[in-house]
Amino acid sequence: MEEKRYPFTQNREISWLRFNQRVLEEASDPRVPLLERLKFLAIFTSNLDEFFMVRCGSLYDQMLFGPDQADAKSGMTPKEQLQAIYREARKLYAMRDAVYRDVNKTLQALYLANVSRKNMSRKQQKSLQQEFEHKILPLLSPQIIDAHHPFPHLINKEQYIFCELQLNNGKKRFGIIPVPSFLDRVIPVPDTRDDYMLVEQLILQHVDKVFPKSRVVFKTIIRVTRNADINLNDKDIDEDEDYRQYMKKILKKRSRLSAIRLEMYKYTNPEAVSYLCSHLHIEPEQVFVSRVPLELKHLFQVVGSAPSSRTAPLLYQPFTPETTTQLDPEKPLIPQIADHDVLLFYPYQDIDLFLKLLKEASWDKNVVSIKITIYRLADNSKVVDYLVQAAENGKEVLALMELRARFDESNNIRMAERLENAGCTVIYGFENYKVHSKICLITYQSHGQIRTITQIGTGNYNEKTSRQYTDLSLMTGDPVIGQDAIAFFQNMQISNLSGSYKKLLTSPRQLKHAVMGKIDRQIELAKAGKPSRIML
Repeated sequence: MEEKRYPFTQNREISWLRFNQRVLEEASDPRVPLLERLKFLAIFTSNLDEFFMVRCGSLYDQMLFGPDQADAKSGMTPKEQLQAIYREARKLYAMRDAVYRDVNKTLQALYLANVSRKNMSRKQQKSLQQEFEHKILPLLSPQIIDAHHPFPHLINKEQYIFCELQLNNGKKRFGIIPVPSFLDRVIPVPDTRDDYMLVEQLILQHVDKVFPKSRVVFKTIIRVTRNADINLNDKDIDEDEDYRQYMKKILKKRSRLSAIRLEMYKYTNPEAVSYLCSHLHIEPEQVFVSRVPLELKHLFQVVGSAPSSRTAPLLYQPFTPETTTQLDPEKPLIPQIADHDVLLFYPYQDIDLFLKLLKEASWDKNVVSIKITIYRLADNSKVVDYLVQAAENGKEVLALMELRARFDESNNIRMAERLENAGCTVIYGFENYKVHSKICLITYQSHGQIRTITQIGTGNYNEKTSRQYTDLSLMTGDPVIGQDAIAFFQNMQISNLSGSYKKLLTSPRQLKHAVMGKIDRQIELAKAGKPSRIML
């Protein structure tokens, strides 16, 4: 029977997999510095994890509750989309295996590789065996699965050693060993420069010592990816419960959601697959075998911990953002921005000027308030530090914190609590909408008048990612934009999505209509033979 063909270019999910394939192609490109190729391998894997958790998770939910609802562009049902995703993802796994093998082989010549036992001397093997017996084995919690020891809950993206055992009485049982996440995952190989094994590989190698009274028939490493597409319903919030507490409860549920994907390292057999599929309630098409480590975050650690004298020639030359000539960082910034607008272009220009503006505002005796929207923050955010400082200095600080920033929810909850404890006012946006706007309003007194400095940008108030992603940041003393920003924050506090503004375009009420009107205007000019231009 001929396989049904789909217009993949019209399907969002398959199109995204094509994008991630291009990330993987960067890892395979010999023109890319060797250690940068490692980073692309790690980014590809992280991207794919999130794709399965979110996009496949959403399709999985649709398949359960609306199985016949077809995608408007491709005409595919949720099940058909998932099956197409599984087929395409399997090809990407094979491609990643080949790329990793090629890069790691090159790294072996540089003694900076993930090596196997067969590549080691007897002395090195003995040393790692002692490492396992003295520092790892005492920390393991192995379990034989039987009537008295039921199949455990497998935590999302955590790794487990899974094996089939033949007991002394001749019976066969499955065994499982959680790989402790608190252990250092990268284990240096003795008498090499920077070669290493991974802790899960070392445990897998010595499974027989973990189950000494059984014969190991089969062994592998497994990793489960769970649906992370949590559905938020404000109707579920108790009247006496605030939104932050509700989000904490929802996040606890995420770790228990349905399995979407099972990965197995190198080895598989029909009995193990059947058993795991049965207990995880998945189909064999959701099982993927990888010839490379299932989690590649360690590659950043490998690159970062090796001596710079060795890694520098194998990386892109470091880039240092420039400071803009529009501002003198040695002088107060508020008067300069009040005098002329400043547009920063990250990462080519430094976010430190905006951070300096916040710090200055937190101490300036003329500043009366700072208001800001927050979506994603760095782990040790200077933005939060300066907002806390401003509140402690008696200034009004308002933060509209979007708790639904995917996979940053816990960090945002912690930051919201810190801001509240410092005396800041924290609000959480609207039902059915995420607040993606990036706007910061500084209000100050000057010569008996209220004046404003407004920052509007793309991206996030995140010092780390601002040095990786291209974004724009406008800082202006324009009084009309300042009045719009005042109205914006007032509308946010009273849940008014229909507010009117003179210069700001806000969604979901005004942005599309205004942009379409501007496009129509340029078309009219073009038809009349007059100069016209559209830049997006």
